[in-house]
Amino acid sequence: DPTIPLTTLEYDQWGHPEESKQAFDYMLSYSPYDNLQEVEYPNLLLTTGFNDPRVAYWEPAKFLARIRDKKKGNNVALLQTNFSAGHAGASGRYDFLKENALDFAFLIDRLT
Repeated sequence: DPTIPLTTLEYDQWGHPEESKQAFDYMLSYSPYDNLQEVEYPNLLLTTGFNDPRVAYWEPAKFLARIRDKKKGNNVALLQTNFSAGHAGASGRYDFLKENALDFAFLIDRLT
């Protein structure tokens, strides 16, 4: 999608998938979304910032939906959307600590 930031700037490095089948096939070969398999995935916590200009909030949601569709077993797969965060997470003075606390709480919950 040429409207996404950085896309057209990286055609020289990665190739143009709409103009080169070789570039398209190569990108498809390492695409995390397109290479998900029907296996037992570990417990997952995906996080996203609603105001992220590089990774749109629906991309992790779409990825998680596909994981949930493909995964076997009973491990959890969760998505946390921070509606005031951007690409690098929350920017408030203590907000990054709240994000870290969520990560640690998830780990502790899943490991105990």
